[in-house]
Amino acid sequence: MLRRLHRLTRRATVSAVLLALLPAGPALAAGDAPGAPHLDAVERTLRQVSPGLEGDVWQRTEGNKLDASAADPSDWLLQTPGCWGDAHCAERPGTKRLLAKMTENISRARRTVDISTLAPFPDGAFQDAIAAGLKASVAAGNKPRVRVLVGAAPLYHLNVRPSAYLDDLRARLGTAADAVTLNVASMTTSKTAFSWNHSKLLVVDGESAIAGGINDWKNDYVDTAHPVTDVDLALTGPAASTAGRYLDTLWGWTCGNKGNVASVWYAASAGASCMADLEKEANPKPAGPTGNVPVIAVGGLGVGIKDKDASSAYRPELPSAPDTKCVVGLHDNTNADRDYDTVNPEESALRALVGSAEKHVEISQQDLHATCPPIAKYDVRLYDTLAKKIASGVKVRIVVSDPANRGAVGSGGYSQIKSLTEISDVLRNRLALVTGGQDQAKNALCSNVQLASFRSAKSPTWADGHAYPLHHKLVSVDGSAFYVGSKNLYPSWLQDFGYIVEDRTAAGQLDAKLLAPEWEYAQDTAIVDYQRGVCSL
Repeated sequence: MLRRLHRLTRRATVSAVLLALLPAGPALAAGDAPGAPHLDAVERTLRQVSPGLEGDVWQRTEGNKLDASAADPSDWLLQTPGCWGDAHCAERPGTKRLLAKMTENISRARRTVDISTLAPFPDGAFQDAIAAGLKASVAAGNKPRVRVLVGAAPLYHLNVRPSAYLDDLRARLGTAADAVTLNVASMTTSKTAFSWNHSKLLVVDGESAIAGGINDWKNDYVDTAHPVTDVDLALTGPAASTAGRYLDTLWGWTCGNKGNVASVWYAASAGASCMADLEKEANPKPAGPTGNVPVIAVGGLGVGIKDKDASSAYRPELPSAPDTKCVVGLHDNTNADRDYDTVNPEESALRALVGSAEKHVEISQQDLHATCPPIAKYDVRLYDTLAKKIASGVKVRIVVSDPANRGAVGSGGYSQIKSLTEISDVLRNRLALVTGGQDQAKNALCSNVQLASFRSAKSPTWADGHAYPLHHKLVSVDGSAFYVGSKNLYPSWLQDFGYIVEDRTAAGQLDAKLLAPEWEYAQDTAIVDYQRGVCSL
């Protein structure tokens, strides 16, 4: 207790000093409550579940700023492709803004650049943006140390070779190449548990970060007539330092296993060692305050890096739902493993964020259901949290990728379901346990839920006839707090990272720029919509 009081007192003192130094923010609107109750709820959960991971895998910080341009205070929200209402999408302002922001941030690097994504390695316009930023950094007299880490699915990514990526990047850098020290790696932490890096991060000097769901792939986002709709956010401040320490955690495992080609493929600049502690070494002090936005940075370690948080006294009552099990003998980490919970705090954090809602929840995701087999079908505790909210009258909107994007075996595409009814059926069944029966559950659903598949224009497909693929990992509650990151709400046992932000101004920008236009076009596909009296159950 004394340790917790010390932490809270120290944080309150630091926050007071920071706020005194910063310009006054806008006055609270009528009815606004001071503080950050949603972050408070999430933080309480994280301290219970994963106290020993604070600082390296999760952390709450004050004094952050959502990193927008002078021209547009909302363009910290980085969307691809950013052409709402246009099924042809020839001009892609969101993608252009993202690429420019990547170059801008990297160009300011004095010490370090950390890039993390899912295999394959960055290519096309993304690789151009990285190279342009590094050239500008070197031209300004800097000698940045750079790590590029990708997570690789076994067999599927056999052609992902760090040495080839390193050679390509050095060729693009030209005469600047010798001023850049590179570590490049592809890693898989557990083949049997389907675990590898899935975080999407660009961290510069431990001071700025771009984070979210966007993979650096030209064929999915740029060189295509049916681009993936996705979202990142950009911020500066101490929350960026947390992202850097998280990447040190992943690189610590990667460097420790670089001699095992079954787990890690690795390449480096001539004479360079594996930089396991790059952020701690080069950026030892947390970034200073840049604004007044409170943020919880939260990630997960998947399977294979750390078995459990030994300091956690967390003892949850694990749920029962037999229809989530897809393969006899394959362990269900999401629903049946307390130790997994303690080293993957992001899962508990997202449930806590949803559970903190008092008025409404907006969920925009690729899916709520995993590829089954081999992964567990859904997160029972997430559905139960949603059921309790719905039964209490909280309005819940769920938009997922069009099931027409489903791959041949439920993967390899941008959907894992065949029909929206897969989601509504589970939600109704879990609601029935709360309300007392199927009829009551249906009434609660019809009165409080909106469920639709994604569209970004009035037409049912992109102009080339391809269904709209959605890759968001986004949760918003009460027009106050939201998560943007790489963590899916469906079971996936990967290394992931994201930010929970509580700020009414930012939440309003998120609604105006993303949630409102998304629903404008998606609502025509709804099988449940309490506002329009649609309830096809």
